[in-house]
Amino acid sequence: MLNVIICGAPGCGKGTQSALIVEKYNLKHLSTGDLLRNEIQSDSELGKEADSYISKGNLVPDSMIIDILTKAIDAEAEGKGIILDGFPRTVAQAEALETMLAERNCQIDFFLNIEVEKRELIARLLKRGETSGRSDDNLETIQKRLQVYEVKTAPVSDFYKQAGKFQSINGMGTVEEIFERIVTVLDFKK
Repeated sequence: MLNVIICGAPGCGKGTQSALIVEKYNLKHLSTGDLLRNEIQSDSELGKEADSYISKGNLVPDSMIIDILTKAIDAEAEGKGIILDGFPRTVAQAEALETMLAERNCQIDFFLNIEVEKRELIARLLKRGETSGRSDDNLETIQKRLQVYEVKTAPVSDFYKQAGKFQSINGMGTVEEIFERIVTVLDFKK
């Protein structure tokens, strides 16, 4: 079983790289962003509450994310592994994830941190906003999301460095070049 976390600032290419990893390694892709968007689209109470945070560029409370993610992981217990995209975003979430996985006799094998220069992140997100119509891809919200990421999410890297699972991935270049760097890391486990 291969369990991977893919992390990085908004716009670093987590979703694109996750799709390539899923295809090559036959993992189940669990994107908290997708899980949350599905809740919002379903117009459930949880979705409405999540949207009140996301539309302002804020993170959804840990307890809400952990409940959604636990349900998704339990549904994939018999698979070849998972790739978590966009989670954990805080040290508290990382600790909760490790506890939940330990209860299931599992662990995270790699924490892949895709690193991209800030001006490139902003350019990618603005371009995505033009093509996808996502309401959170506007300059003001992008800047807020990057600030929230730097303050709350970056310390998660230290958590996984201490656990010996952190791998820095250069996120500049073509999709194929970045994926090649990721494969080099993941194939090391084989």
